[in-house]
Amino acid sequence: MTTEPFRNAHLSYSRLSRFEQCPLSYRLHYIEKRQAEPGLPLRFGKLVHAVLERLLKEVLDDERTGPLSEERALEVYREAWTAEGLTGVDVFEEGLKILREFVREQGVVDHRDILAVEKEFRLPVGPFTVLGFIDRVDWVDDETVEVIDYKTNHQLFQRDEVDTSLQLSLYHVAAQRLWPWARRVKLTFWMLRHGIRQQTTRTPEQLADALAYVETLGRQTETAKEYPARLNANCSYCDHRKHCPAYADALAGKREFLCEDLADLEAVAREREEVARLAKALYARKEELEGILKAHLKEQDQLVLGGVRYRMFATTSLDYPIEPTLTLLGDATGLTRDELLAKLGAIDKKALDALLKSLGKKLDKPRVSLLKAELEAHADKTHSPRFWAKEVA
Repeated sequence: MTTEPFRNAHLSYSRLSRFEQCPLSYRLHYIEKRQAEPGLPLRFGKLVHAVLERLLKEVLDDERTGPLSEERALEVYREAWTAEGLTGVDVFEEGLKILREFVREQGVVDHRDILAVEKEFRLPVGPFTVLGFIDRVDWVDDETVEVIDYKTNHQLFQRDEVDTSLQLSLYHVAAQRLWPWARRVKLTFWMLRHGIRQQTTRTPEQLADALAYVETLGRQTETAKEYPARLNANCSYCDHRKHCPAYADALAGKREFLCEDLADLEAVAREREEVARLAKALYARKEELEGILKAHLKEQDQLVLGGVRYRMFATTSLDYPIEPTLTLLGDATGLTRDELLAKLGAIDKKALDALLKSLGKKLDKPRVSLLKAELEAHADKTHSPRFWAKEVA
C-alpha cells in the first residue's frame, strides 16, 4: 500500500510559522487534521482583532471622518465576547483596556486614509500560492502605504525580530502587488497591550531572500520524513498540546540526556539545551496554572489545596514627590537644592521613554531623535555580562 505524498493546498505565514516552531504541531494540524483546541491567548487575540476589524469597516462603509466611538467599541466588544464564549472578569477588563487605549491612540479617523481592512492576498511563490490577510493598510502619501498588523502579545518584539519578520516581508510583497503605485511600504506591528507601534522597512534584497525562504520551507513541509516535536515556551498554548507526547513527557520531567562528565563541553551544552527547553515549557505551564488560581483568589481570600495555602498580597512601593522631599531634606540637613539633586536625582528610563514618545506628537521626528541622542550622551552607562544562546543553522 502506497501513501500519497502530502501537498499543501496553499501556504500561509501561519502554516510556515507552525512548521518552523514545531513540525509535530504542523503534522497534527495540517496533515492529520486533528481537532484544534486553541488556548485563551489565541481566542483573546482573535476576539480583539474581530472588534477592531468591525469598527474600521463601519468607518469605511459609512464613509466617516472623526474619532472612533468608545461606546460603540464597547458594544461590539460585548457582542464578540459572547460569540467567542470567553469568561473571566480579568480577561474582559483587559480587552476593554486595550480597546479604550486603541480608540485614544487612533484619534481622528478619515475613511479616505484607510485603503483596506482584513485584506486578502494571494502570492505566487515558486510552485506555491501564499494566502494571507492583512489586518489594515493605510494611505500615507501618494507614494507610501503603511501595512499594519495588530498584536496582542504581552511582550514587545526585539528589534531584530521586527526587522526580519517573515510575516511583514510577505505583507510588503502583497502590498506592492495590490497597490503598485506605492514606491514605499511602511511595515508596522501595532502592539495593542503597550500602545506602541514597532515599525520597519524592507530592501528588495530582503524581499527576494524572504520569498526564496518561503519556497524552501514550503518544499520542506511536503518532503519531510519526520515531524519532531520542539519544546518551547508556547507549548502550553499550543492547540494540539493534548496530543503531543513530548509535551506530556516535559510536564512529567522526563529527560533524554544527562551529562556525566562536566569536562565534556559538548555534553554540557547538549544537556543545557535540553534543560532549557524543558524549563521553558514548564515555566509557561506554571504561569498558566497560576493564572487560574489567581482568578479564583479574586473572589476569595485564600485557597487551601493539596496541603498548600495560596493567597494574594499587595506589595507597597513609595514614590517621593520632588519638591516636598527636597524641602524637608534641605531643612533637616542644611544642604542646598542643587546639592540634594546631585546626590539623589535620577531619571527613570521608562518615564523618559514615555515622555519622548509623547513629544513625538508635537515635535518633528528628527528633532526627537536628536534630543534622544543628546540625552543618551549624558547618561551613565553600565555593562553587565549576560549569557546568550541561540541555535545556529
